[in-house]
Amino acid sequence: MNILDKIVADKRREVDLKKSLITVAQLEQSVLMERTFISLAEELKNSTTGIIAEHKRRSPSKSVINQSLNVQDVAKGYAGAGVCGMSVLTDGKYFGGSLDDLVLARASVNIPLLRKEFIIDEYQIVEAKAYGADVILLIAAILSREEIKTLSETAKSLGLDVLLEVHNEEELQKSIMPSLDMLGVNNRNLKTFEVSLNTSKSLSEKIPDEFVKVSESGISSIEAIQELKPYGYQGFLIGENFMKTDDPGKHAADFIKNLAS
Repeated sequence: MNILDKIVADKRREVDLKKSLITVAQLEQSVLMERTFISLAEELKNSTTGIIAEHKRRSPSKSVINQSLNVQDVAKGYAGAGVCGMSVLTDGKYFGGSLDDLVLARASVNIPLLRKEFIIDEYQIVEAKAYGADVILLIAAILSREEIKTLSETAKSLGLDVLLEVHNEEELQKSIMPSLDMLGVNNRNLKTFEVSLNTSKSLSEKIPDEFVKVSESGISSIEAIQELKPYGYQGFLIGENFMKTDDPGKHAADFIKNLAS
């Protein structure tokens, strides 16, 4: 059993428990269900830099990244830096995140928020909306085509953007459908954890033009983004590069300023 299988097995148990504690009807009572969402896809289309900055405390591949910062400060720093959106990890066991992080970020800023989570159930999509997300992530490696269709259509019915993440051509081919807004290519090999920008490059021409292309993982330099832009990428998800510093907002601001110039 690889790390992804393990995470998904734990996630199924977690979702079953949550459903027994808080019903969908209760989630639907959240005041945030009425909020007009902000489209990350549109922000990326209209941006020259395309940075999606992440709040991430730890990960299975890197253990602790940064446990000392509070999410409101990080969110305000990122918004001040001019990012297109913020990704908030809500998985507790493996990444040290929570839905509280999402709702605190939402209370702090008015930029698109991506709920970064291992989504396997429609319940988690209602939860994302109820806690203030604008975008959900779907991971092709853990979902069938039918599941991707059902989950993405549920998200669209709630007015959320959908970012679908792939790691290879097989995942990409099974995933392409009209209910997606963005296609993200994760440059990290899930089996070896090695990172290569060639993954984004080789898959770029296979992604239809109607989707916003996002490159994820291993983007730690301006050169990496300049390398990927000719391949049609408009979004760049950066997590550890900012979060491993003592002031992610300042580092994001410097990065975006240098990228713009």
